[in-house]
Amino acid sequence: MNDALPIADIPAAALPVSRQAVWLPGYWYVLCESKELRRRPLQRMLYGKPLVLFRDDLGRPGVLVDRCPHRNVPLSLGRLESGRLQCAYHGWEFDTQGRCLRVPGLCTEAEERARNAISHAAVEEDGFVWVWGEPDVTPDVGPPSFGMGDIQGYDNIRQRVVFDATVHATVENALDVPHTAFLHRGLFRGGRDPIEIKAIVTRSPSSVQVEFVGEPRPPGLVARILSPSGGVVTHFDRFLMPSVAQVEYRLGDENHLRITGYCTPIDATRTAVFSSVDFKLRIPHWLVRPFVVPIAMRVFAQDAWVLKAQSENVDRFGGEQFASTAIDLIGAQVWRLMRRAEQGLLPEPEPDWCREVPLQV
Repeated sequence: MNDALPIADIPAAALPVSRQAVWLPGYWYVLCESKELRRRPLQRMLYGKPLVLFRDDLGRPGVLVDRCPHRNVPLSLGRLESGRLQCAYHGWEFDTQGRCLRVPGLCTEAEERARNAISHAAVEEDGFVWVWGEPDVTPDVGPPSFGMGDIQGYDNIRQRVVFDATVHATVENALDVPHTAFLHRGLFRGGRDPIEIKAIVTRSPSSVQVEFVGEPRPPGLVARILSPSGGVVTHFDRFLMPSVAQVEYRLGDENHLRITGYCTPIDATRTAVFSSVDFKLRIPHWLVRPFVVPIAMRVFAQDAWVLKAQSENVDRFGGEQFASTAIDLIGAQVWRLMRRAEQGLLPEPEPDWCREVPLQV
């Protein structure tokens, strides 16, 4: 265990000073669920760049920049022909690698670099379609996978929500415990006297984890569904580069809830969150499923409201200013990892460190 500065003492230079997303193209990002990508091309945005997704004749996903190299028309307006994406304007056809394989009316070979579309690597994993943020790159690593759908006894629910906030603000919100007793009062926490517990914060070159030790079952509707009889919760909050937020609750061997949020920067100030909720409960799942989505959407709506208000106020005042304390466990550490990656810095000489923080929940 290495000593580290308390979060409140991290130099101001380590914190964001304006409402701008960091630029981290060298990673995998979720663009859609597999079931969304069917027989028509689908347009999505990544870091402000329009992309078009489609499947070839074998069902494999492809992702191209949404601009035909011929006359700049969006390729997403086209259609699929024998597994190729056909431009709606002149009928040029492109494969999943961006190669132009047919130009109607052209008698010579169409395979020329100047006629090719810009492509991004794409893979399908755990029911999501992922894209590599840099064009014309073949990554040597695959996307992260946390799927539990094949494990007996588990159920899964997914939802996509767009937040008017930077990817950093969105991740911090997803992993921030103190706000739940106020913004989500009655759903997660609130309504009882604070109880002191211990938080163990561990950081590596690409992740941050907070373990909450000695936390009794929180009050609120969600916790009552998870464990009607109460008890002590095993609770972890995790961040994985570049933008994965994960919250995990376990109570005994019968009750387990894990929410993984894959946060994709639409542009500098909007973030799409693809949430995957895996759960195993003592009570029958068919009793719970009708309530999970409405409760989750209410929580998302509250988070969306406060993040939008935060973003608007930052713009109103011309930039961000943060006053952090020791119980702001995640935000500054996430920002540090993002900024170091953006600047291309190597892992720190002593990258793994851990410290304990007392806090009240």
